[in-house]
Amino acid sequence: MAGGAASWSFEERDFVRIERLLQAFLYDSSARCALLVDRTGQLVATVGEQPEFDSVAFASLAAADFSANDQLASMIGENEFSSLFHQGERESMYLADVAKRVILVVLFDNRTTLGMVRVKVKSVVRELSDIFREMFDRHAASQSRPHLETAFVDEAEDEIDRLFGDL
Repeated sequence: MAGGAASWSFEERDFVRIERLLQAFLYDSSARCALLVDRTGQLVATVGEQPEFDSVAFASLAAADFSANDQLASMIGENEFSSLFHQGERESMYLADVAKRVILVVLFDNRTTLGMVRVKVKSVVRELSDIFREMFDRHAASQSRPHLETAFVDEAEDEIDRLFGDL
């Protein structure tokens, strides 16, 4: 699993940026739905038409599909496949790596073409990668700072020691 499975979270402002970006992408590409899935298989976001299937199970399978294809890439001497495409008779999906930690899954039908989706995905993946890197950096920075609770507890213990001395 590329990039590891470190914990992270996003704030409301991150979600708003991601949602707006994906809505614009869906409009421009005429795709039906965009899902963001982390590499552990957790569904992060769904934008556009709501799928008629179990999105949580789908997210898990999409992450497993991407992982399996990473292994296939390795077997043929590639570091990874940064995108995958699955074509059906009526429905297709395009999966793209975002910041080595998240997968963008685009569901589309005959209202658009693979070419249109691929052209529009390139810029949205770049922008999503920037957003996610900011989130990962913010999370890493917050982990390196002492938490307010820890600092407060340490200070309270010091004050109690000063008040009661060596009792």
